[in-house]
Amino acid sequence: MARIVFDLDGTLVDSAPDLHGIANRVLADRSRDPITLDEARSFIGQGVAVFVRKLRAERGIPDADHAAVLAQYLALYEDAVTLTRLYPGVAETLAQLRAEGHALGLCTNKPMRPTMALLRHLDLERHFLTVIAGDSLPVHKPDPCPLHAAFQMEGVSGPAVYVGDSEVDAETARRANVPFLLFTEGYRATPIEDLPHHAAFSAFADLPRLVVSFSNP
Repeated sequence: MARIVFDLDGTLVDSAPDLHGIANRVLADRSRDPITLDEARSFIGQGVAVFVRKLRAERGIPDADHAAVLAQYLALYEDAVTLTRLYPGVAETLAQLRAEGHALGLCTNKPMRPTMALLRHLDLERHFLTVIAGDSLPVHKPDPCPLHAAFQMEGVSGPAVYVGDSEVDAETARRANVPFLLFTEGYRATPIEDLPHHAAFSAFADLPRLVVSFSNP
C-alpha cells in the first residue's frame, strides 16, 4: 500500500472565495480597490506571506506596511472556512483510499491553525495520519523538507506519492524525488504539458486507479 500526501488549497478544496473575502476586507480598511476572485486565486500557493506581498504589490501598499497587513490577514484567516468547498468526489475518494489500506498525509503551505480549522469544518481531519503546515518547519514548499516530513508516518512504509495542483507542488515533488499526480482543476497557471508530472487527473474518482499504478509498478 502507498503513502499518499496531498496538498490542500486547489487540490482537495477550493478556498479561493474565503481568501478573496479576507483580502478585500484588508484592502477596504486601507481604502484600496478590491481584487477579483481570479487575482486572489493567482496569489495562492506559496504561503500567507507571499499572498500578502502579492496583494500589496497589486494595490500599491508600501513594503513598510507588510507586517501590519500580514497580521490583520492572519487574524482573519483563522476563521475563514464558510465559503471553502471540497472539490467533487474528494470525501468519497479519501474514504476509499483509506479503506484500501493506503496511509494519507497532508502537506500545505497554509498555516496550521487555519488548516486544522478547515479540516474540522469539512470533516477531513480523520483521514490524515500526519499534517505538515506552512509553519510546521522553518521552510515551506517548494523546499522538499515539508513533503519529506509528511511522508514520515509513524509505523507506516510503502511507496510515496504526492498529489497536488500547482507549479509549487510540481517543483516540490521534483525536489523531493517522488511521483507527482497532478489535479488539473486547481490553481495552476501553467499548461498541463509544461508541468512535470507522472499522471494527471480531473476527477477524484480516477485517483485510486492511478495510485495503484504507482504503488504496484
